[in-house]
Amino acid sequence: MSIKLIVGLGNPGREHIYDRHNLGFMLIDYIAHELNFKLFNHRDFAIGRTKICGKEINFLKPLTFMNLSGLAVEQYVSKKGITAQEILVVADDFNLNLGVYRLRQRGSSGGHKGIESVREWLKTECFSRLRIGIGPVPKGVDVKDFVLEKFSREELPLVAEIKKEFVPFVRKVIKNGAENLTFNAIEKKLD
Repeated sequence: MSIKLIVGLGNPGREHIYDRHNLGFMLIDYIAHELNFKLFNHRDFAIGRTKICGKEINFLKPLTFMNLSGLAVEQYVSKKGITAQEILVVADDFNLNLGVYRLRQRGSSGGHKGIESVREWLKTECFSRLRIGIGPVPKGVDVKDFVLEKFSREELPLVAEIKKEFVPFVRKVIKNGAENLTFNAIEKKLD
């Protein structure tokens, strides 16, 4: 099934813009800039759309905070008639090293509160998710503190590479479908 909606997870507010936990938001903002479309704020989400590979694709950032991301996603998809199988959720993952990503078509939340919220509100785990590594969490650092920290100066070049990789990745997903990508369900290191 083809993807019609790409959801980037994060937290709203200026204080969270560059948090590790906001990588999903950063990628939606980056692709909007690169493909020259605007995101418009509604009450519970920001939404934008553009044509990719001849198909209209919607890009959504929930503005309900990470733990209630599913509320915004469910509001939008029920209004637009988009099914769970037509959604790709983009989220950070502290269990993966920075620069590693994993694509899956279904599965558990893996402890990610945003993905769990989407799963609960859609009442299914049958939606694609791209997890992008922000780890590892340093020894002695609380996970909650780590994900809400900014990327370090040393990490920023790799974050820039992740952003650059995102645009061709989205084109591949739109053209071929998430289930047909060669790195489906395996980790890929960004060089």
